[in-house]
Amino acid sequence: MEPISMNKMEKALHELGEMDELAAQASPIHRLHPTAKLLSTIAYILVVVSYHKYDLNGLIPHCLWPILLFQVSGIEGRTCFYKLRIVLPLVMAVGLFNPLFDRAPLVNLGGVAVSGGVVSMLTLMLKGVLCLMASFLLMATTPIDSLCAALRRLHVPAMLVTLLLLTYRYVGVMTEELAIMTDAY
Repeated sequence: MEPISMNKMEKALHELGEMDELAAQASPIHRLHPTAKLLSTIAYILVVVSYHKYDLNGLIPHCLWPILLFQVSGIEGRTCFYKLRIVLPLVMAVGLFNPLFDRAPLVNLGGVAVSGGVVSMLTLMLKGVLCLMASFLLMATTPIDSLCAALRRLHVPAMLVTLLLLTYRYVGVMTEELAIMTDAY
């Protein structure tokens, strides 16, 4: 239970710790090899973003993958959306201007003409949400050390992997120090 006087930095540190706790759980997804999870996530994201801007129907079946992974891993979907609450609005805003630029009718739904801009906006939003969910699931089921080891096995340059690991590790340390300084102030 968090204290009432917890400031923003302490909350951020607490959320970072919650991600580590999620990754430490035991489920069939958590037990999969980190390289397999990383490669499947990359493949899933590549497939999702490869769809044409008007192919909303083609993306719908791809919603089943994250739903299945949430069920098998024991992680609640609302946890994902809560953790991504800052990024999701930005991703959703990417396609907001599409209806203004692409006004040509594309589909007729019950006598109502739907423009290509609306369809492409919805497709872009769905692509973004699906990619974020896949990335979240990877991070929530794989400890950072294992993820970095998988990156090294895939011959990602050691400097990049080290930077990722150090950044992840020291964000927590820096946040702790900032919280102490804020409390002292």
